[in-house]
Amino acid sequence: MADNDPIDVVRRFCDAWGKEDVATIVGFFTDDAVYHNIPIAPVTGPEQIKATIEGFSAGVESIEFQVDAIAANGPMVLTERVDIFVFPNGRIELPVMGAFEVRDGKIAAWRDYFDMNQFMSQMPTG
Repeated sequence: MADNDPIDVVRRFCDAWGKEDVATIVGFFTDDAVYHNIPIAPVTGPEQIKATIEGFSAGVESIEFQVDAIAANGPMVLTERVDIFVFPNGRIELPVMGAFEVRDGKIAAWRDYFDMNQFMSQMPTG
């Protein structure tokens, strides 16, 4: 597959979560990218996206995006995933539906749909 094939871009992005640092992950985005975790307000641009990722990954030992299904229609890529957050004292496995818009080999928009209560109810305590 070509480096800018939308499915390839999103696969590499999802794979990067388990192996790469935040700077590498943020490098997948266009300068005007919008990231929207649907239960909360959207953020725009690599710096705000980086701050958001750092915010929800604080205290997390690792994050893995387990892609169960992926499909594309032109530049739009849909993923059905389980996002796994590993903490020193537990883990969260969160089912997520993600929608990505790819432009010129980069992610221009990323929307994740999930149940915030499902995330919070699994949060390790102590």
